[in-house]
Amino acid sequence: MKVLIITYYWPPAGGSGVQRWLKFVKYLQNFDIEPVVYTVDNPSYAILDETLQNDIPSSVKILKQPIKEPNNLLSFFGKKNKKTSAGFLDANPSFFGKIAQYIRANYFIPDARKYWINPSVKYLTNYLKNNKIDVVITTGPPHSMHLIGLQLKQNLDVKWIADFRDPWTDIDYFHQLPLTKKAIQKHYQLEKEVVSTADWVLVVGKTMKENYLKFNKNIEVITNGFDGEITTDKVQLDEKFTLVHIGLMNADRNPKILWKVLAEVIKENKEFANDFQLKLIGSIANEVQTSIKKYNLKAYVKEIAYLPHQEVILHQISAQVLLLVVNNVPSAKGILTGKIFEYLQANRPILAIAPINGDLAEIIQTTDSGITVNFKDEVNLKKTILEFYNDYKNANLAVVPTNIKQYHRKELTSQLSKIIQKLK
Repeated sequence: MKVLIITYYWPPAGGSGVQRWLKFVKYLQNFDIEPVVYTVDNPSYAILDETLQNDIPSSVKILKQPIKEPNNLLSFFGKKNKKTSAGFLDANPSFFGKIAQYIRANYFIPDARKYWINPSVKYLTNYLKNNKIDVVITTGPPHSMHLIGLQLKQNLDVKWIADFRDPWTDIDYFHQLPLTKKAIQKHYQLEKEVVSTADWVLVVGKTMKENYLKFNKNIEVITNGFDGEITTDKVQLDEKFTLVHIGLMNADRNPKILWKVLAEVIKENKEFANDFQLKLIGSIANEVQTSIKKYNLKAYVKEIAYLPHQEVILHQISAQVLLLVVNNVPSAKGILTGKIFEYLQANRPILAIAPINGDLAEIIQTTDSGITVNFKDEVNLKKTILEFYNDYKNANLAVVPTNIKQYHRKELTSQLSKIIQKLK
């Protein structure tokens, strides 16, 4: 079988958005499925990672078409020459920044890649008429990719799988956008049309599946995962008692409860204060920086800008404790960041601040990989940190995760291949 994968994020894009389909493409041929990738020729990526090119099989055909993005136009109203990830919305924009946010939210629906839809439909219609493709797959966000798939489905009746790496209207920052009622209605209408029209819909968590079942019964959960081997060798751990967070930490992901508890423990326990270090690897919002300063934690923080993926893995496996923070938003229960799976691979204890009845907490519990603490549970958070620290002092801070091989990218690609085969 042959599948056409339509994706905006593709190497040299870095960050989390590129990982899922890069890894699927890496392994699909093991299951007698030949992938063809359609992506952008001149993208405006917030993060670059050239090392990810190494994961693309040399035999895979890559189709590219240019895209017109409004970043340059909108930067006239906002901050110049600044590429930011979607989750980083300026909480205190200037007058012109507010104009830019309003324009982007209400005139670029579903997102700023909307002007790639019609040229792509035209190009791919011609390609599909001249090349045998069994299944078309779109992955979003950006959800403009799904609108390409929707038009191809409507025009050519292709078999179509829509993959949601994140929710559409339940995405953590949707509530922050300055949307008019008309724009909100348009987003809901497009989301429903995509989900109900696709032959199959893939989602990354159970909550997303529950929310979409009312539109389509063919919903499959295929989580994100990890690649490579599970860490089993004895690793040189950080000398200090390190709490390591990897990835974006925006305003909604600012764990004020953690900063408060850490400040208390540091004040009460001099030994802890001497041993402790907080590593933040990735982009940090100004609101987070302000909170860290407020609680006098700056001296304990080591900030590291974005690193190539392989270097990130080294920090994960050497951490004493891995920190995972879910955005404190209405849709928090369904947030399942892809970072959890690489944390599992690292074989280090995980401290998550998230809903204890959410998708993330369930995975941590069923794999025996760490502890999840609710957003406002200061008592349990302090108790957990001190228990981890006590184990660190006694040289027995470790976990033995169970049932995690199911999250290997090759196993997940096997699940994907079965869905594709159903559409023969």
